[in-house]
Amino acid sequence: MNLSSQSVSTCPGRNLLRTRRELMKMRPTALASAASTSEINFRKYQGLGNDFILIDNRASVEPIISPAQAAKLCDRNFGIGGDGVIFALPPVGSTDLTMRIYNSDGSEPEMCGNGIRCLARFVADIDKASPRKYKIHTLAGLIQPELLPDGQVCVDMGGPVLEGPKVPTTLEATRGSTVVEQSLEVEGQTYKITCVSMGNPHAVTYSVDGKPIKVDELDVYKIGPKFEKNTVFPAKTNTEFVEVLTRSHVRMVVWERGAGRTLACGTGACATVVAGVLEGKTDRKCQVDLPGGPLMIEWRESDNHIYMTGPAELAFMGSTRL
Repeated sequence: MNLSSQSVSTCPGRNLLRTRRELMKMRPTALASAASTSEINFRKYQGLGNDFILIDNRASVEPIISPAQAAKLCDRNFGIGGDGVIFALPPVGSTDLTMRIYNSDGSEPEMCGNGIRCLARFVADIDKASPRKYKIHTLAGLIQPELLPDGQVCVDMGGPVLEGPKVPTTLEATRGSTVVEQSLEVEGQTYKITCVSMGNPHAVTYSVDGKPIKVDELDVYKIGPKFEKNTVFPAKTNTEFVEVLTRSHVRMVVWERGAGRTLACGTGACATVVAGVLEGKTDRKCQVDLPGGPLMIEWRESDNHIYMTGPAELAFMGSTRL
């Protein structure tokens, strides 16, 4: 596939996509059938290297491709390549649009922090809109990203969920109903775990065997799946391994549920700061350095909301036949 920042096409000269009016008349099953025989227009965006295939799906309330087709598109050798496929769907209630996402393994998470920044940028680009705030309905609730004049995207992620059963985790609570610095043995080592939900589950660890985490010493590919599929996380979990540099600056590597090792995770960065505050290791405003770059996270006392600021950039656009 010939890629550029402007346009690519796996089937040059042909455009079999139906018009929006035609699509609106079709049932979701018919849309899926159409997607299997037609070209799909897409744009690929990345937020700190966490990359997504974006599809304008606002003509239908259901994604126009299946989870299996999404996994095929995400294949980095035989497809477009990406950590997931994100769909811009029609709004619910007073929102501007709805977000759905399929991970690279075909599973569907509740939401994605880097992904929602990319979605806001995508919709603004195709609608040729000026910087503005969007109200986006997700499976995790209302999320509000705002495009800033400097090109960054600030997202009001709402408040964290801290009650263990709601994260969910079966780990015993250590502080009221909250799981803070609870011990969990993985691969013969004992990690201190703090559990946070940002609409999706996170297990955050700052220490192993009583020592601070050093991210460069971790074999994330080995231990990440052991956390993700641990039975104490009934919905599986995302896992953040965190090294403290200062109270306002940390390094983090992530193993994402359904996507594996990625260069960045927005909800994971938010959970990292929440856990850091609960453990007394970080301030409420903190820079989180990920392999793909930094995110600024603030957990405000005034409204209990978490605000995430970072980039979202177009990589390329094109069309593909499934």
